[in-house]
Amino acid sequence: MKLSFIWHMHQPDYRDGSGIMQMPWVFLHAIKDYYDMPWMMARHSSVKATFNITPTLIQQLKLYYIQPQASDRFLALWSVHPSSLAEEDRKWVIKICKSATAKTMFESSARYREHHTQEHFNNSELIDLEMLFVLSWCGAYLKENNTIVQQLIAKQKDYTNDEKLTLLNELSVFIAGIFDYYLKLHNDSLITLSTTPLTHPILPLLMDMNNALSANPSTDIPKDFMDLSEDARLHVTRAKDLFFETFGYMPTGFWPAEGAVDTKSVALLKECGVEWIATDEEILFRSLNSSVRENLYTPYMYKGMRIVFRNHYLSDLIGFTYSKMEASQAVSNFMHELDKIEHSDPDATVFVILDGENAWEFFTNNGFDFFDLLYKNLQESTWCESVTMDQVSQLPARELAYLAAGSWIHGNFNTWVGHREKTRAWELIYLTKRDYEHHKNSLDKETREKITEHFLLAESSDWFWWYGDDHYSEFGAEFDELFRFHLIDIYTLINIAPPSDLFIPIIEHKSTQNFWLQPQSDISPIINGKHDSFFEWIGCGIVDESKLFSTMDKERGPIKKILYGQDDLKLYFAFEARMSELCGTYTMEVIIEPLGLRKKVNFEIQTDFIGELELYVMCQDLLEMSIDRSKITIDEISIKFELEKDGQIIQILPGFGELKIDLSNDYSRNWFI
Repeated sequence: MKLSFIWHMHQPDYRDGSGIMQMPWVFLHAIKDYYDMPWMMARHSSVKATFNITPTLIQQLKLYYIQPQASDRFLALWSVHPSSLAEEDRKWVIKICKSATAKTMFESSARYREHHTQEHFNNSELIDLEMLFVLSWCGAYLKENNTIVQQLIAKQKDYTNDEKLTLLNELSVFIAGIFDYYLKLHNDSLITLSTTPLTHPILPLLMDMNNALSANPSTDIPKDFMDLSEDARLHVTRAKDLFFETFGYMPTGFWPAEGAVDTKSVALLKECGVEWIATDEEILFRSLNSSVRENLYTPYMYKGMRIVFRNHYLSDLIGFTYSKMEASQAVSNFMHELDKIEHSDPDATVFVILDGENAWEFFTNNGFDFFDLLYKNLQESTWCESVTMDQVSQLPARELAYLAAGSWIHGNFNTWVGHREKTRAWELIYLTKRDYEHHKNSLDKETREKITEHFLLAESSDWFWWYGDDHYSEFGAEFDELFRFHLIDIYTLINIAPPSDLFIPIIEHKSTQNFWLQPQSDISPIINGKHDSFFEWIGCGIVDESKLFSTMDKERGPIKKILYGQDDLKLYFAFEARMSELCGTYTMEVIIEPLGLRKKVNFEIQTDFIGELELYVMCQDLLEMSIDRSKITIDEISIKFELEKDGQIIQILPGFGELKIDLSNDYSRNWFI
């Protein structure tokens, strides 16, 4: 059998109208993932894969080659001494530096763990936090091969501002060599390189919004939508041109953004010279009107376009499951799954396609242990050969008579259209486009080109991802602002006043309205693990974990909802979950900071102590818990829970990190993130 990996390397476009990066995630993933992923593979000479590199990643990564602080708001503030920062900028830098939520990113640094829960910093402490944050993002390659990174990690405290600049310069030089490394591996026939339409748009929605109805008839689509096929073509042709400028040859393959396909977009890609694309198995099953999995393990040809379909299950095992397992256990499981396919179909070609950057901070050692062992197993395998998409293009393909419209998320487009916020974003694009069409003949060529660039950026799928109630980011407001600024800048270029609607946030208090209800009053429930009465939890706070994370992520663990509150004597928590597997199977570590209290609780034990604080637990129809607060002498604490099974952390609660609790009874500011 053959195994074809496609690693999708992408970041949204974080540049504002002046071209300055407003968030640092491209830089941080560059020092952690973009070099490490092909490097980990290339250590095993017979292992091959495909890397899909998006144009927005290419454009932004190049900004970090020389003086990265000139192009990145965070690095500009990070690189100066904290004493010169305005208070608002100082708070924002601290927010970014405390944004690492994965335990694996700071578990090896006691100093960073300490600062991660700290609220106030003097200048020396802030420099330490800034350094430890960036160093925590350095990947396995830098930690193993870069002397400066090694020395700075070993130091752990008392950093200087000059050391920040030294580190930044070293990382800039490192980033400048990333695409050269990809090209070398391509020239050595170890990888295939492909790309995505320019700003990662959902082409089927640009070309025909009715595709959303075709994929899901209950979707609410914008009224009076526009055909944006001309923009769709620009997304494809400009992506190819940028790829050629970067790598010196034209790409033959595309991963359409979010695996989104329909007949019109596939025809456009073929017309533009694209020879192969990839999407999700759900599209194949809907196209064939059959979910027989044996149909999945081969390339297809649809009207001259070669299409491959990802194995959703295997891809999600790597993306969302194996981070909770030991590397050897995870690799053994993956090889076992491949072996089952091989035994049923020795000629199968299996396509594993997933995000190439965001999962690895949840793995031990940024995924190195897992990948090194996985690639070692593949190299030594006598029955499984890893292949690039260039090699797949030489394999026989089945004919596909019909292609269903959809994406790799549930086979529909509801992640990008349907919710009120998502629809509003589309309506603002159409409003702006109509106003531009009315005025464009009076504008010179240079102005029209600038406006076109703003439209293409506003059409990115990434903005719509954060609208609605299916995803959450603590930086949602920043994404919303960047989206609207592109449309505002278009009106500025036309030289007319932007509509007032563009200055109204589309996301309004998203951090509370979608998944988090704050406590309204004291509660004093009976802790007995039972649904005694709805009324005993009236006025409690609620964190809906099922709405907190991405739909791609499926779930973070068995607990779906947290109820919480307090009275003068105790703090109270109830966890709604799949109770049949929770009681007696899991344990939970309760962590209270800055008290430094940690206690692993077995749900079969009813009374225990966390420090001097009595803790009472019952697990039956609900998991309920109370914690004595009478001996807590400070006004504010932070609390979180780590759910464990068989020695592995399965779920960290709440999913946004920790609850900070003001022990006064002023509910206007009592519980907050």
